[in-house]
Amino acid sequence: MSPLSATFCHFLLAFQLLYTGRYSEASQYTISDASGLGRRFDGIGGLSGGGATSRLLVNYPELYQSQILDYLFKPNFGASLPILKVEIGGDSQSTDGTESSHMHSPNDENYQRGYEWWLMKEAKKRNPKIKLYGLPWAFPGWIGNGTQSPYVNVDVTADYIIKWIQGAKTYHNLTIDYIGIWNEMKYSASYIEELRATLNQNGLQNVQIVAADGKFRISYDILNSPALAKAVQIIGVHYPGTYVTNYTLETGKTIWASEDYSTFNNEVGAGCWARILNQNYVNGMMTCTISWNLLASYYDALPYKRDGLMTANEPWSGHYEVPDTIWITAHTTQFTGPGWIYLKHNTGVQHLEKGGSFVSMTNGTDLTIIIETMSHNHSICIRPYLPPYSVVAQTATFALQGNFANISSLNVWYSKLGFSGETSTMFVKKNPIKIMNGHFSMNLAPDEVYTLTTTEGGIKGTYPAPPPSAPFPVPYSDNFDKYPQFTEANNFADQAGVWEIRETGDPTHHMVMEQVVLQSPVHWCQAADTPISVVGNYSWINANVSIDVKLGDKTGAFLAQRVDKGGCQVISATGLFFIVYFNGTFSVYTDINRRSLLSSGEVSVKSGMWFNMQLLTQNNKAAGFVEGKMVFSTPLDPQKVPSHGFVAIGMPNYASAQFDNFSITSAS
Repeated sequence: MSPLSATFCHFLLAFQLLYTGRYSEASQYTISDASGLGRRFDGIGGLSGGGATSRLLVNYPELYQSQILDYLFKPNFGASLPILKVEIGGDSQSTDGTESSHMHSPNDENYQRGYEWWLMKEAKKRNPKIKLYGLPWAFPGWIGNGTQSPYVNVDVTADYIIKWIQGAKTYHNLTIDYIGIWNEMKYSASYIEELRATLNQNGLQNVQIVAADGKFRISYDILNSPALAKAVQIIGVHYPGTYVTNYTLETGKTIWASEDYSTFNNEVGAGCWARILNQNYVNGMMTCTISWNLLASYYDALPYKRDGLMTANEPWSGHYEVPDTIWITAHTTQFTGPGWIYLKHNTGVQHLEKGGSFVSMTNGTDLTIIIETMSHNHSICIRPYLPPYSVVAQTATFALQGNFANISSLNVWYSKLGFSGETSTMFVKKNPIKIMNGHFSMNLAPDEVYTLTTTEGGIKGTYPAPPPSAPFPVPYSDNFDKYPQFTEANNFADQAGVWEIRETGDPTHHMVMEQVVLQSPVHWCQAADTPISVVGNYSWINANVSIDVKLGDKTGAFLAQRVDKGGCQVISATGLFFIVYFNGTFSVYTDINRRSLLSSGEVSVKSGMWFNMQLLTQNNKAAGFVEGKMVFSTPLDPQKVPSHGFVAIGMPNYASAQFDNFSITSAS
């Protein structure tokens, strides 16, 4: 078909649709660089951490783990993310779990702990140009020096952060590009200025400070403080609803939605993501949007179930899911990149007259236009409130001017989100649009995304279907001997405190899980002062669980079942908690705060000795054993003990204890 014939057919179709009333009269839009360009595009990112959100990824089978990482980071394949933001572990709960600090105490440094180092290296392996961004949620207790503030000694806190940045480079050859202050908490101008000075003194002038990862107040302070303005390179705001304040714009600073989305990754979540990726710039001039979270790799029963760009929370089966959010991301990332420039508003960036929006970007040679027509009810994010608006079928005519006037065709990638049982059509390459005399028209329906581009990129990467979903395997056991020191045991999700694999020198208990947080951290949320790590299936009613324990001084250890809460709510968890203490006593409680006692007594246990604990639940009764001897048997009151929940290990206080030979021999 000739270009003239194709154009005639296109306009004939438009006429027919207008005649039937499906599309409104064509609206006119200009795409031009003649009057200059807008702001620099900095990319789209994902956030690992902010609550141990990548916890289960590390023990996926290598084949499926690699596929998951490709979908997230591999250029021209899936989401192709150019920014990875990670939590700087602080030994405390930060949404769905705790992440280990690189410095549990002032004299302790270790850059092998946790999985964020590994994840950053895997991302760099796939995309050497990816930018890395670190942000603390919590801090180890010594930073607060007995308080709940990291700003008691700003030079100490700055040095702590500098060591994390330097450790990334020294031990993992990772260059950190951006650094934050304290996630969604109070900021200190004097600390930010001290951090900037300390970065500069250590040859880290290229590390940009993003502040304050929360509300807009810091914009006002920047306008009133030249010193603070000089220290902050990027204003980072969370869940802005696509809008920023006037005084934020007045700063002239680069503005990021440094945490956004946080929405279940179904079709509505994909609609939310599509809308804000465009409208964060259309409405708020934000040049980067970062998803919390990168990957929902934590148990579904923990807070914010599946609020990731992907889901991968079954390492035992290898099952993972590639939802529509991955391909919505690809509509931007596979056809642009950091350093591209937005066109100006009303000459390439604006709302569509009948609902939706479009943005245009150029790298000086190529042009990419991303159009979204997300309807209100199909694009509601978890926060903030989305005011009503309408989107209707429409015809849009675009005029290419300036340096784009001679473009003769645009490649087309298309997605249509399906709802109420409809199947989504995601990231499909369509026939190119032919441009006549600098003009082309498109018929746009609600809940669509188009990428129009002069680039030749774009691949919908694919792998064979992963294994089917399967429940947590039982029987299940772990003697912890297969792990490197300072890592975490598979499938345990620490909710308060931190368990690390440690070598003991004892041949009968060679490698163990050791609880290593010895004082209350500077919390991000009101976390429990009762270290606890959960494992298994939240729907378990009955289980037979055992573990070997070695207690330190003035502490105890517990086995628990039917634990009903995690995340920041773990502080009020109920369940069945069987605690053995260093002084040869035991107690059984129905809550983590030890307020409701079921049973108590004496056992032959003391500090420094290994002993076995076992907890058995069978419907409405439970029994506990120490060294194979039953020490209690009790009925379970359904008004006090939940009907189901996690299995857990833990301690009544921040102290040292070791755990070995964990097993679940039956569960249902």
